[in-house]
Amino acid sequence: MTKLLIVESPNKIKTLKSILGADWNIQASLGHITELAHDGEDSLGFTLHLDRVECRYQPRADRGKKVIAQLREAAKRAELVYLATDPDREGEGISFHLMQQLRLKKGQYKRVTYTQITDAAVKAAIANARELDFALVGAQQARQCLDKLVGYKVSPILWQSSGGKSAGRVQSPALHLVCDRERAIQNFKPTDYWSVWVEYAEGLRAYYLGGLNDAQTEERERDDLQTDDAADPSQTQQVESKRILSQTQADRLVQIAQSHPHEVIEFAGREAKKNPPPPLTTSSLQQAAGVRYSFGAEKTMQIAQALFEGVDLPQGRKALITYHRTDSVALAPEFCDAAQQWLTKHDPQNIPVKTVKHRDKSGAQGAHEAIRPTYLEITPESIQSHLSSEQFKLYDLIWRRAIASQCAAAQLQKTRAVIRCNELVWEARGSVVIFPGYTKYWNDLGQDAQLPTLCQGQVLTLQQAAHTKKQTQPPARFSEAKLVQTLERLGIGRPSTYATTMKILKERGYVQVKGKVLVPTEVGLKTDEILAQILPNLVDAGLTAEMEAALDAIAEGKRDWQRYLIDWNENAFQPALTRARQQLGVTERPAPKSEQSGKLIEHPCPVCRNFLEEYQYQKNGEVRVLLRCSNPKNRSTSCKKVAFFKTKQGTWWNKELGTIGDTSAPSGREDEISDVSCPDCSKPLSKILSQKVTGGFFLKCKHECLDVVLFWNDRANQWEQPKPKSTSSTPVSSKSSRPRKTSKPKSKVS
Repeated sequence: MTKLLIVESPNKIKTLKSILGADWNIQASLGHITELAHDGEDSLGFTLHLDRVECRYQPRADRGKKVIAQLREAAKRAELVYLATDPDREGEGISFHLMQQLRLKKGQYKRVTYTQITDAAVKAAIANARELDFALVGAQQARQCLDKLVGYKVSPILWQSSGGKSAGRVQSPALHLVCDRERAIQNFKPTDYWSVWVEYAEGLRAYYLGGLNDAQTEERERDDLQTDDAADPSQTQQVESKRILSQTQADRLVQIAQSHPHEVIEFAGREAKKNPPPPLTTSSLQQAAGVRYSFGAEKTMQIAQALFEGVDLPQGRKALITYHRTDSVALAPEFCDAAQQWLTKHDPQNIPVKTVKHRDKSGAQGAHEAIRPTYLEITPESIQSHLSSEQFKLYDLIWRRAIASQCAAAQLQKTRAVIRCNELVWEARGSVVIFPGYTKYWNDLGQDAQLPTLCQGQVLTLQQAAHTKKQTQPPARFSEAKLVQTLERLGIGRPSTYATTMKILKERGYVQVKGKVLVPTEVGLKTDEILAQILPNLVDAGLTAEMEAALDAIAEGKRDWQRYLIDWNENAFQPALTRARQQLGVTERPAPKSEQSGKLIEHPCPVCRNFLEEYQYQKNGEVRVLLRCSNPKNRSTSCKKVAFFKTKQGTWWNKELGTIGDTSAPSGREDEISDVSCPDCSKPLSKILSQKVTGGFFLKCKHECLDVVLFWNDRANQWEQPKPKSTSSTPVSSKSSRPRKTSKPKSKVS
């Protein structure tokens, strides 16, 4: 009998088989195989009793049923089942449900976790396999129930008021941040001011500092002590004078500067150092990739997933990075040793006298390492031809940040000149990099001016004195990078939720991406306004952070998840819901039970925003199910065409209205560009919608190669060209044809 190893993603299988060999059967669960059922009160799928929570699970659509059946057969033939789902809260929950659905008893299975797919790490994980962590499972169940409770109870209120599609424990406070910033921008009233400056023939520009007393004040510290991954390193900080609030005063200062000599009264230099930044976490990776390459949070995580699962290289299939969902900046001792050896060989001047110890932030779970390359000797340049351009950019980002974190500090020479002109004082600052240190790999230094060498008492030659009129600026809109950074700082969400939160805000039509910033839509602003009015705690960052802390305490075994959920619902959530409904004058359900003939589901009718319901009918002797509007008054009038039918892929589809959850118009839409390249011209292929093929679309070249069409092959797990009549199907030969999670057809159900 063989040993069975179950992972989440099929893209890991090839990498793991190269490590474990032929004695192992490696199968994929494709993520969650079960979900909370859509039964009971409000279709929650769980019941809150006085002393316990009763959860009812069902297979996740037809795919879940198929995967469970396949894994049961594989488990019967295995001597031992190793549950190797992702090493986090969600992964532990998936392993728990695999154990249940495969009917495994104690002794028939083991839990395996690893944060990098290398020979040593995987074999060590199997050798040290453990039992399921039921505290972590409880935290996952609590998270799942909390999210469904909030979504299913609050969303119907929005459907009847703002037209918003959903509310959520994390998405609602995230939306509130974006909307609150937008209101601050709309209400901002700019103020004029003037910046006054002088330029000297000696080659420097100085800015008005104030009177003589201001020259004696303690020198202002302008060193950036910490790396800000959400800041654009290409943008330089604007230097200004002390703000002058009238043009008359600005003119007077310029006149004095033109009428009196300028003498250096102080010229000083000092050495400063800037320590290397910590290695990347999920949040800082999303921030840095967003700022440097304009990658969205979701796209960054998709690329990182592919790098974690493995890439085909000349030396075999290799997983290039460690697990990419982490909030820890810790590094394994063996990597630190490898980094020291690499620097000794390639950059000995950058070896620090004492390595900086990076500390995790308060509240960090610290269950995993930071994100780093699994093999430091595999440099980005050495494998560039085997990666897509986006994979190369992200791997280069991770590799350089990891090695930079182990380098010496950057050494700077900072200079300051103070110049007197009658009763006025002017100031100039500059800096020079003496030793680049870590910035050789990760440059986050601003561009400061370099001052010439001056001496005290030196009289300078004035070339120009002038002022520049400016206006105060409103606060900047959030970019995805800045929003992720803010969510992390406020304790909203966890590493695994940031990308999903960004995706939901855009899919629900709450925000739009304009340039590099997030702009709330009218429905987003209205939704946030109503939530802030009727359920202020739901958009409050403090409350959401408290809930995350409670989930962490449950994961650590310090709290009982069922007791926490029952108490929170009874003491906080239900009273708030009652007040909200009374305040808006809405009913608990969009339609009375007496008027409903089928089971309500979570999706609203696209026309009238009432719940959709499941409706059974007979065709050709078979009982079938469709989704229709639950309001009987509308079904014969405005919602007459609302009838969604189930496809082979398990999605709900209507010819005119499209797929449930698809916010784009069904007709007149531009074809979406895929991440798969044409095998002939190497340009990106377009997605062509079709309900007749796997995944709901196929790929077609819209450039020079109009005859190139690709279809997804589930069995081969790759895109393939149609099979010629005389030959077998030919898989795409380009590097983009390698099985990647981003390439597989995805359901459009949100």
